[in-house]
Amino acid sequence: MSTYKSAIDHIREIKAKHGNWQNISESDAARMMVQNRFKTGLDIAKYTAAIMRKDMAEYDADHSKYTQSLGAWHGFVAQQTMYAKKKYFGTTEKTYIYLSGWMVAALRSELGPLPDQSMHEKTTVPALIEEIYTFLRQADAKVLNDYFRELNAAKEAGQDTTEIEEKINNFDSHVVPIIADIDAGFGNEEATYLLTKAMIEAGACAIQIENQVSDAKQCGHQAGKVTVPHEDFISKLNAIRYAFLELGVDDGVIVARTDSEGASLTQKIPVSEQPGDLASKYIDFIDVEEIDIADAKENDVLLKRDGKLVRPVRLPNGLYQFREETNIDRVVLDCVTALENGADLLWIETPTPDVEHIKMMVDRIKEQRPEAKLVYNNSPSFNWTLNFRKQVIAKWEEEGKDVSAYDKNNLMSADYDGTELDAAADLAAKNFQKDASREAGVFHHLITLPTYHTTALSVHELAKGYFGEDGMLAYAAGVQRKEIREGISCVKHQAMAGSDLGDDHKEIFSGDNALKAGGEKNTMNQF
Repeated sequence: MSTYKSAIDHIREIKAKHGNWQNISESDAARMMVQNRFKTGLDIAKYTAAIMRKDMAEYDADHSKYTQSLGAWHGFVAQQTMYAKKKYFGTTEKTYIYLSGWMVAALRSELGPLPDQSMHEKTTVPALIEEIYTFLRQADAKVLNDYFRELNAAKEAGQDTTEIEEKINNFDSHVVPIIADIDAGFGNEEATYLLTKAMIEAGACAIQIENQVSDAKQCGHQAGKVTVPHEDFISKLNAIRYAFLELGVDDGVIVARTDSEGASLTQKIPVSEQPGDLASKYIDFIDVEEIDIADAKENDVLLKRDGKLVRPVRLPNGLYQFREETNIDRVVLDCVTALENGADLLWIETPTPDVEHIKMMVDRIKEQRPEAKLVYNNSPSFNWTLNFRKQVIAKWEEEGKDVSAYDKNNLMSADYDGTELDAAADLAAKNFQKDASREAGVFHHLITLPTYHTTALSVHELAKGYFGEDGMLAYAAGVQRKEIREGISCVKHQAMAGSDLGDDHKEIFSGDNALKAGGEKNTMNQF
């Protein structure tokens, strides 16, 4: 229903058809409908896909309008992220949630903490998507419930309710797009299709897939990455698009990730049908050694290249090695090919957060695909302080500035905190997202694992104080006092978990017979 009033009219019409619905209040039923705007995960996927398409078009017109997200490993984390965004900025616009396969592996697997190597149960991914949207929908219901309490109080007092009704009808939902990591697809293209469907049905509107071998997948910031030929990756892009179309999510977004910059291996040699085709380009990157047929070993794999007989460099594990310094050329070909075959956004894993380096690759891609734009991982695997201090030092040296006051082998030293170097490096970090979006085609900035680190840090700080000299003061001053003074809703944890919402439902269902939790003796009234 589009508005509270139209929902009331709808319930009134239905009640007229049924003579024994006298206990159902039109206003209460309409209220519950408005508080539960999204009935299914597919409703969410269609709604959020349209948001992403709108944001992408706005970015194409103005590169200052980039989008952002933080990675969430639990529905509550995602919910509190959106609460904070709305509290401090009044809207959830241009803000998404990132679902990281790394955090699923490390924090949500039934096998326990795992490395990011596609070892976790793949069903955990759609389950987490559903969990996140359950918490975001509950956030909508809770805030709207508070508005309806205001509305009822205003009506009882005979006050004008126009402003409150406008807040309800123009409510900015906490439900935002999720970019969901499907790793390398968890198997063949049929497996990718089936898992994609489950993820979309849970609410995902954007699927991120990488061009690594499924059964040898590594974290993008680890060694030992093995890429697949383009034909294999295209099959999985097709599988994802078919899943979106089958489920009616026509605006679904595919993020194609290339790990080629850091990968030096491939598992198989594709079949080239004619010179210069896609398979041929891929094979040309493989490192080879020229040999005479007499020197060939039994069961050797041999290729003909430029009229000569060559043997691909092969490791003891059977993997083939790419020629050195072909990584950027492979990245460009990966990205162009992905865009030519149905991908909407690109993801390039880089070794450091360097705008000029990203721009160099994106400019080459845009020569063939001007619409190219990136999802970029502002990764916790980067040492952000060290990288920007190094970049500043390099820039100063290029400008001829004296940098002898700084030990380039110890730039992380706290001795440099508060110095000119520190100020310049921190300014570069602060402006990195703006600069990368303006100069290097980054549409979406995300931090993959931020809440993994913030959880560890906050628990560490609390434990250090609580089990030490501060005792309960560590919690009172370090947590609760800050919550109260910042106006963080979670300080009233009973209400945050749905107690007030449940009380109002009980009253709707049972009237004066309702046994409610929010009475005078509820200790939450202290806040």
